[in-house]
Formats: sequence, C-alpha cells, structure tokens
Amino acid sequence: MNIALWALQILLALVFAGAGLTKVTQPKEKLREKMSFVEGVPEGAVKALGALEVLAAIGLVLPALTGIATVLTPLAAVGAAIVMAGAVVVHVRAKEYPPAAFTALLLVAALVVAWGRFGPYAF
Repeated sequence: MNIALWALQILLALVFAGAGLTKVTQPKEKLREKMSFVEGVPEGAVKALGALEVLAAIGLVLPALTGIATVLTPLAAVGAAIVMAGAVVVHVRAKEYPPAAFTALLLVAALVVAWGRFGPYAF
C-alpha cells in the first residue's frame, strides 16, 4: 500500500505542478484557450489558485522525501482535495462533464493519500 500511496502522491504532484505552473506563468488570455473557467475570474485569483496548486504539489512529495514535517503531506492532500472539489463544481456548472470526471478522479486520489498518510501508512 505504501508504494501505491507514493505512486498517487507523485502522480498528483505532477498534475498539480503542471496545472499550477501554467496558471502562474501564462497570461489570462492564453489560459482561456484551455481553461474556460478563467473567463469570469479575476487574473489575481487564477494566479493565486496556481500558486496553491504548486504548493500542494511540493507538499505532497517534499516532506515525505526529506523526513521533515511529514504531517504536511496528508495536509497537502487535503488541500488538493478541497481544490478539486471546487473544480468539480465549476466543471459541472459549466456542463463540462469529461473534465469534471477527471477532476473527481483526482479528488478521490487526493482523499486516498490523505487517508493513508494520516492513518495506517503515516511516515
């Protein structure tokens, strides 16, 4: 189970790092092409969301790798799950069902990591 949790942590970290860095580094006009939600959201909020995603990516892996403040890993997973819950709502409201399904899958993966790292497979 520990290997499965590590695999989920790395997968989530890669997805969150990619999405977060895209939001932080790209102008809103360019993001509109692939992320329709940015239309009604201030650019500062999009950048803040991207920064949270990057922090979640770091928190999912770095504490566990270094052995320092390892409780941050399940906390990062909870934060990632909260972000994904919001994303599911946004996609469903926009009737974007395939992205909503993928986002829901990420939400479940984050919850599994949080459960595992808070519980029986804590560091």
